[in-house]
Order: sequence, then C-alpha cells, then structure tokens
Amino acid sequence: MYIQVVGAGSWGLALARLLGLNGHRVALWSREEDQPEHLRRTRRSALYLPGVSIPESVAVGGESDPDVEMAILAVPSHAMRSVVAAHPFSAKTIRVSVAKGIENETLLRMSEVVRETAGDAPVVALSGPSHAEEVARDLPASVVAAGPDPAACQVVQDALRGRTFRVYTSPDIVGVELGGALKNIIAIAAGVVDGLGLGDNAKAALITRGLAEMARLGVAMGAEPLTFAGLSGVGDLIVTCASRHSRNRSVGERIAQGMSLEQIQASSPMVAEGVRNTRSAHALAKRHGIEMPITEQVHRVLFEGANAREAVTALMLREAKPERG
Repeated sequence: MYIQVVGAGSWGLALARLLGLNGHRVALWSREEDQPEHLRRTRRSALYLPGVSIPESVAVGGESDPDVEMAILAVPSHAMRSVVAAHPFSAKTIRVSVAKGIENETLLRMSEVVRETAGDAPVVALSGPSHAEEVARDLPASVVAAGPDPAACQVVQDALRGRTFRVYTSPDIVGVELGGALKNIIAIAAGVVDGLGLGDNAKAALITRGLAEMARLGVAMGAEPLTFAGLSGVGDLIVTCASRHSRNRSVGERIAQGMSLEQIQASSPMVAEGVRNTRSAHALAKRHGIEMPITEQVHRVLFEGANAREAVTALMLREAKPERG
C-alpha cells in the first residue's frame, strides 16, 4: 500500500516507522523546520524520537503525492486546516487524522476540519493510549480507528496492525475524537495534582470525575456513552494522566511548581494539545449547557490567572450532590 505520513514530529515518525516495517511504501512529508535533509541522511531525529531509527524504505522529503492510497495527518490540531489545504490528495485517498484536538475558532473536531477542507473524501480518526516514544520502540499498544465508513476503517486497521500494535474499529468518530481531545485537559489537572503533591487518592478521584465530564459533553454532542469506557476514553485518559511521556501532565506539573504558561510553551517545541483544547472545551460546555468543573478550573488557571491550589480547593468545596446525578 502507498501511504503518505504528513508531519515528522514524534507521532508521525513513529507511524512512518511502523508502516515501513509493515511492508508498505511510505513517504514522510516533513517541514523544513524539522530538518528533513538531516532525517533523510541519518534516519534519526534527536529532537522528537532520540535513539530510534527510521527504516530506509521510508522516503523523507518536502513533497506530497496526490495519488497515495492513505494519508496519515500527524500534525497539531491548530495546523490541521492549513496543512490539509496544502496537500490536495485525491478524493479516493483515505485521510487519517491522528491529532487529538478541537479547533479553537470553529469548535470543530479534526475529522470535521479535514472534511470541510478536503471535501467528500473518506476520513478516519485514530486515537487511544499510544505514546509515540513507546510505539517507536515496539512496546505493545492498542488504538481505535473510527469513522462512518467501515471499509475505510478496516483499511486503516489492516495497514497499521501488527505484532506490537493492535487496532480496533468503531463507527463512533464523535466519541473517539472527543475522548482523545478532552483527556488532555484532565491530564493537565492531573499534573497539577502531581506538582502540588496531593497524593494518589486525589489523582484517582480527578481521573474518575474527569471521565464523567468528558462523557457528559460527548453524549451531548452525539457520542455513544460506552465509547468513553474504551481505549479512546478511559484508556487514553489513564496513560495521559500517569505517563512520564505526557506533555499535558507535564504542563500541569510545571504550572503547580510556579512556571507561567508562556515559560512552559517557550521551553519545548512539543505541542501540548490540552492547552488549546481547554479553550475549545470550555466554549463547548457553555454552548451545550454542560457542567465541566475540572475543565472550568483548568481554564481559570491557564487563562484567567487563578492559583492552582485555590482551583483544587474550589473543586473540593463545590455543592454536595449524588455521584450519578
């Protein structure tokens, strides 16, 4: 199968490597900022995946081929619209979004952005607990390929699955995408818990109640509630709240330690999607009349100057209510 991976960050590199090892013909598109010539020559990226080699079968360059059978869109959510517009693949090319975000300006999910930009082409969302740092080292991972076209989902499943990478399919692209985006916000809050040294009890409660508010918004937007009990919901939530690889958890931890958001973002080229997602989710909660107290407090800390410890206290002192209201 002829596949283009658009984006040479950590996830794009990991997926290009995986697809190359699976025997596919792979072309990896890279921005000039990501040093494609260096990657082409050394087959390594010390910035994104140190110590990991990209197979020689993966072609690295700055051009795209409109006639590829599948395009893996491995770019940050805020860049998705412009990147898709700049890569006019054919109407038959399956577009696979692996970005876990919600566009700030339109509040659209990534598959909606792709479809709005690319027209009537098959779109699949890939999500689940899958840190690139582990996938690139052949540690076992499982994800979900979701979309309204079962045949397209199966093509993605067959292309990616292997000895250490298991792929399930789902028709619930709304739930799968929202799970992937919203868990990043809860992970920022989990980082705050870690940074303040609030303990395991607090973190367990945060993850559990975070899942509840993720599902509330998801159902209001048309998702299946059980999707949030799956890999793209609770699975991705657990790993993002707990892993040392989690950029979003790291943001929260450093906020709790006194760093400003501006300092954190300036210190790393890696994108923590939860920062932008917090703005989008906060707006979506208001639009749909959904209570999302953790998201609200993360928004206050990131964008309204609230103190992290006071935000935790505000959550604890909320009005008493039944667990399942």
